[in-house]
Amino acid sequence: MDIMKFIDLVNNIVWSDALVYLCLITGLYFSIRMRFFQVRLIKDMIKHLISGKESKTGISSFQAFSMAVAGRVGTGNIAGVATAIAMGGPGAIFWMWVIAFFGAGSAFVEAVLAQIYKEERDGQYRGGPAYYIEKGLNIKWYAVLFALSTVIACGLLLPGVQAYNIGDSINHAFGIDQTTTGFLIVILLGIIIFGGVKRIAKTAEIIVPFMAIGYIIIALIILIANINQIPSVIATIIESAFGLHATFGGIVGSAISWGVKRGVYSNEAGQGTAPMAAATAEVSHPAKQGLVQAFSVYVDTLLVCSATAFMILITGKYNVHHPDGNLLFNNLPGIQYGPIYTQKAVETLFPSFGAPFVAIALFFFAFTTIMAYYYYSETSLAYLINNKSVRKYAINFLRAALLCSAFYGTIKTASFGWALGDIGVGIMAWINIIAILLLQKPAIKVLKDYEDQKAMGIDPVFDPEKLGIKNSSAWK
Repeated sequence: MDIMKFIDLVNNIVWSDALVYLCLITGLYFSIRMRFFQVRLIKDMIKHLISGKESKTGISSFQAFSMAVAGRVGTGNIAGVATAIAMGGPGAIFWMWVIAFFGAGSAFVEAVLAQIYKEERDGQYRGGPAYYIEKGLNIKWYAVLFALSTVIACGLLLPGVQAYNIGDSINHAFGIDQTTTGFLIVILLGIIIFGGVKRIAKTAEIIVPFMAIGYIIIALIILIANINQIPSVIATIIESAFGLHATFGGIVGSAISWGVKRGVYSNEAGQGTAPMAAATAEVSHPAKQGLVQAFSVYVDTLLVCSATAFMILITGKYNVHHPDGNLLFNNLPGIQYGPIYTQKAVETLFPSFGAPFVAIALFFFAFTTIMAYYYYSETSLAYLINNKSVRKYAINFLRAALLCSAFYGTIKTASFGWALGDIGVGIMAWINIIAILLLQKPAIKVLKDYEDQKAMGIDPVFDPEKLGIKNSSAWK
């Protein structure tokens, strides 16, 4: 067996249905335990999203939210949605919505744990799975394994994959060669990441709303132009999800599998990346940032992914593959799946605008994801190295390595790096989901404490000693 086949084998084991359904079941479990807070407290989510201010050591709730969305909203919101439709039919979108709804439960728990066990390093808050695994579970090797996986996957392998998508789409849309695009990415990215977490947060705060709102506006224009078809598209999604549609009824299993899988991959709930951004926020109570981070799952899947799905489905610009290899729906002969579905959908209303639109969208989606990848890897590296002087040099080396990865990835496809990066992220997900299940008690205590203080008419303030929570040094 050659090395690539071996890596693909490992990748398939790590990202098997076991992980996908573990994410789904975990989200469902937390949602039930916390009495479906994602519905009850949606007003609080929005309230805390726009309130709160940055401090000397922490950033605002909205900035932390923007960093998390930057990591969640990536090429998967275009290519991943197209893949889900191609392999699972329109019904896959329904299951993406389901995993987003339940995934908000996992997102809340991991963000709350990141806030509880965060600490101050180099004048800023740091936190995330490595930190709460060590402090909450007292299993050092388990925490180190997560941190190493993050540094390798997010810091060295996956940035190049995202950069390749940028370079390839810009080359096809505007004829600009990948080398030029690579230099541009390195310059812009270097300016941002060498400015530290504050500059990353401020950049995300500006770009994320702009890219999400701009993308959704184009989708709304296409939907309005085809408004009479919206009811039938929604009916097709629901019927296909439960095997009731005449054309797509026979692939309900594929709809569930691909919908859940792509949903998990897109919104990252439970994977352990977003809580590293959540830990940086300056809030008076961990539940506040937990609610904000739960809302970011909605933004990723219920807004951005849905925008892509409706553009594709309402214009009919997609194919659907049967598990046996035949085509159930073949409206784009000769085309497999990917960003071209979105491109063709846009061109039904804006001829010749599809390729530039997808290129611009991919640029912002992928670029902000690389920013988030950098911060995740920096946070994990800071955890691994206690010596402040050594840590400073190591972080600068990480920055240089990530920029090299991004440049190389822009000019050369890296399926090898993509496969290895997938394995790294999958390992992170396994480690984190097991950890948050074991650490659920502090998170559930925090939510109850938040609601109790709210019921008394006071602005919730966190006191770990009152709740019997230890090793929460940043709150003392």
